[in-house]
Amino acid sequence: MASTDEITHYADVVVDVEVELDRKVMTIRDVLELDTGSVIKMSRSAGENIDILVHGTLIGFGEIVIIEDSMGVRITDFFGEG
Repeated sequence: MASTDEITHYADVVVDVEVELDRKVMTIRDVLELDTGSVIKMSRSAGENIDILVHGTLIGFGEIVIIEDSMGVRITDFFGEG
């Protein structure tokens, strides 16, 4: 693996970071009934483990956390370490 010094010139490259919290199957009727402010209940909750991907490649794992009135991800394992 490249050292940090070898890749610092890439530090400002923008990448897509994906964290999939959950997936839900819905009928078209249910989707058409959605409106601003609608809530889609998911089965995942705070503390559960999730995958973290960059451009579709798994780079680590995290857990769902609640910070005041927002949801976030705490990194629990990051493949770039060490």
